[in-house]
Amino acid sequence: MDNQKILQKNRLVVFQDKEVRRAWHNDEWHYSLVDIVEILSESKNPTDYLKKMRKRDKELKSYIGTNCPYVEMLTKTTLT
Repeated sequence: MDNQKILQKNRLVVFQDKEVRRAWHNDEWHYSLVDIVEILSESKNPTDYLKKMRKRDKELKSYIGTNCPYVEMLTKTTLT
């Protein structure tokens, strides 16, 4: 797939009037966990919020690293 098609496919989606990054990888949509945490928690620093959640919850800590594959996504400013 060429870069233009990838950029079109990986465009932002809107949830509760906020943008969520996504990427098409291995025939599946993968969404930015940080963007989703930001929306649901209304946190000013969703990355830090997610790190604290992982430290506090052993099950979440093991689940996220194992079952959430890293998929490269462009930053919000790069996509706009």
